[in-house]
Amino acid sequence: MDTADSASTGKDRARTRTGKRTAPRTQRASMADVARLAGVSSQTVSRVSNGYEGVTEETRQQVLAAMNELGYRPNSAARALKRGEFRTIGVITFNLSTTGNMRTLEAIATSAAQEGYAVTLLPVAVPTQDEVRGAFSRLGELAVDAVIVIMEVHLLDAATISLPPHVQVVVADSDAGDRYTVVDTDQAGGARAAVRHLLDLGHRTVWHLAGPEESFAAQRRADAWRAELAGAGCVLPRVVRGDWSAESGYRAGVQLADEKDCTAVFAANDQMALGLLRALHERGRKIPDDVSVIGFDDIPESGSFLPPLTTVHQDFAEVGRLCVEGVLRRMRHDGAEHGTTLVPTNLVVRDSTAPPPAAVDEQFGRGRDRHRRDRTGS
Repeated sequence: MDTADSASTGKDRARTRTGKRTAPRTQRASMADVARLAGVSSQTVSRVSNGYEGVTEETRQQVLAAMNELGYRPNSAARALKRGEFRTIGVITFNLSTTGNMRTLEAIATSAAQEGYAVTLLPVAVPTQDEVRGAFSRLGELAVDAVIVIMEVHLLDAATISLPPHVQVVVADSDAGDRYTVVDTDQAGGARAAVRHLLDLGHRTVWHLAGPEESFAAQRRADAWRAELAGAGCVLPRVVRGDWSAESGYRAGVQLADEKDCTAVFAANDQMALGLLRALHERGRKIPDDVSVIGFDDIPESGSFLPPLTTVHQDFAEVGRLCVEGVLRRMRHDGAEHGTTLVPTNLVVRDSTAPPPAAVDEQFGRGRDRHRRDRTGS
């Protein structure tokens, strides 16, 4: 083949199937290319790329302009190997459908981003020890620096969780504070405040719509409800149980509507309280005139329930922030010890709670009128 034929063939190869000529391939810009264009050393480019100090603002802007002009992107894998960290936190969770887990995960991602870290999420379908080990193994392959475990439920095959050694871990919502760094909401304190609020209104006892038995949070709230009633010398009603969903709250409400001595219900979360409100309304039980209802979580929609829901506020943003802070301290060996940090709750009083009905007031000497006089001081 002569020279002309070779040139023609080369031109043909440079055309697409549509006959249009393609742009010639360009080699990816290197750090040396940026240094040459900016008129600085490769070390200066590296310092700007990694955010280190010791570079004047004028020089930094000069380097950034060169990076932008050349389309230079730092090699994150190489930087990770050089630094000895990947700037990524792994998160293991067993359930993505509950409000608590989703809002905690959102708070973790937000706090991690503020610290310059990405988040890699790994849901675990079945809460078993083997599944947890497998999740840690997969996160190791994905190159994370530390792990946060949102451990809201008991394991099916072990009394307590056992996490791999030599991994920097913080656990959210668990009872493993004797062996790990744990961050949790003050579940017991919030539940006690809810029950105390209803008793202070004059109700002789408080029924409980509990969460699932395998949930740590549900267990703590139920235990606190039981302890507060016992401490007040109140009759302990049977527990009605749901699964955190509004549907399960509705089913529970159908049962509780037939309990004529039920004047107050503490629901373990706001979604179950929503279903409960609907069931009671459909059966002619007025809220709060006949039955007072209080929830837990203070989801954004709770103030728009009918009536607006009295509930216990959880500070998920603070839980997420403390999880990230704790795991970073463990990575930096900066004093994050084993133990549990409890984030305080607070009671948000709205329109779904009031003194008990007059018939119960007369029987137990706790009248609405007396409660109103106590509040006004007249």
